Amino acid sequence: MQKYTYYLLIISSLLMFSSCSDDDNNFNNPFLANVSVNFTADLSLPQYNPLNFAGNAVYQPNVGNAGVIIVNTGSQFLAWDAADPNLPPEPCTTLQVDGLEAVSTCDEPNRYSLVTGQPTETEGLEYTLLNYRVTEGNGVLQVTN
Repeated sequence: MQKYTYYLLIISSLLMFSSCSDDDNNFNNPFLANVSVNFTADLSLPQYNPLNFAGNAVYQPNVGNAGVIIVNTGSQFLAWDAADPNLPPEPCTTLQVDGLEAVSTCDEPNRYSLVTGQPTETEGLEYTLLNYRVTEGNGVLQVTN
């Protein structure tokens, strides 16, 4: 009986450690600086009013690496850094909102889903969009990392 308990403990430990996800993909991105993000978006203000409706996104400049894009997916609010994570910083690498996608304006633009953060068209892109934490309360969004 003790032998089975020992094996069960070993197996459950292995499962626990193998199920942990690794988020080093974004933390080791050479194109994004590790900047502090902490701002609020009051949904009653005109610049954030589109976020009261599902499927809309708003760009907030002067935050993060190249601004922050906040999106209302209909079920939750998400926030992404507006810097293209697969290109070195240049004016064309600040992502522009195009519906529920974000697009760089470089000669060969990269497109990303604002719902998943994944590239939508270009093959071989190593990094996904950098996600920020969003909490909602009393019509105000708090965006932090």
